[in-house]
Amino acid sequence: MQQHLDPDRLVLLALSEEVEEPTEIDHLEHCAGCRHEIQALRDVAEIGAETGAIRDLPAPPEHVWQAIRADVAATRAPVTGLTRHRVRRARPRWLAPVLAAAAAAVIAAAGTVGFDRFADRAPVLARATLAPLETVPPNAGGAVQVFSDGRLRIDVQNLPLTSGFHEVWLLDPDTPGKMVAVGNLPGRAEAVLTVPAGTDLNRYRLVDISDEPHDGDATHSGKSLLRGTLTK
Repeated sequence: MQQHLDPDRLVLLALSEEVEEPTEIDHLEHCAGCRHEIQALRDVAEIGAETGAIRDLPAPPEHVWQAIRADVAATRAPVTGLTRHRVRRARPRWLAPVLAAAAAAVIAAAGTVGFDRFADRAPVLARATLAPLETVPPNAGGAVQVFSDGRLRIDVQNLPLTSGFHEVWLLDPDTPGKMVAVGNLPGRAEAVLTVPAGTDLNRYRLVDISDEPHDGDATHSGKSLLRGTLTK
């Protein structure tokens, strides 16, 4: 049975921290498992590089930190007679599991941010730019994309604080009072909601963000904050 490359080594190669040796190049040409793993790690690194706006990455699982602590402790033992003859930048041995932990954090964050980028290969059906209404601070605003698979992505900034919650609606501008509730904003700048099946975006083309109280009333409060018209 063909032996796979060391997982720590694959992490370093995937992140371009070290250069492949000729034997490793040959191994990757013939080992589909290692090729798949290193490509997956490179995909994670690419996603991490493209999500620089993420401020709060989720903490890696405890077993990852246990592996890091064990590996760091192992490096304290003296090592002699080992020389690597290859072109590389000097890196302490504990860097590999730390990079692996970072990759795990990126993967977890990508569940809500990074990997959703791949799902966005669905065609965009319509877009809207959200502008503040008269009673709302002028620096508030946002953008909306509706995809062919029914997802509605919304990105808002500087919404006024509320003791209730913010809700997204689709309004029929030609028939006052006709509207479709899409969902609540979860308290962060970006959210992905689902347009109710059967909604005609040619009719319900006005996107509305409202300030809703916790009063148990499912209808629009009448207090709109942002609005924008969907265009194709």
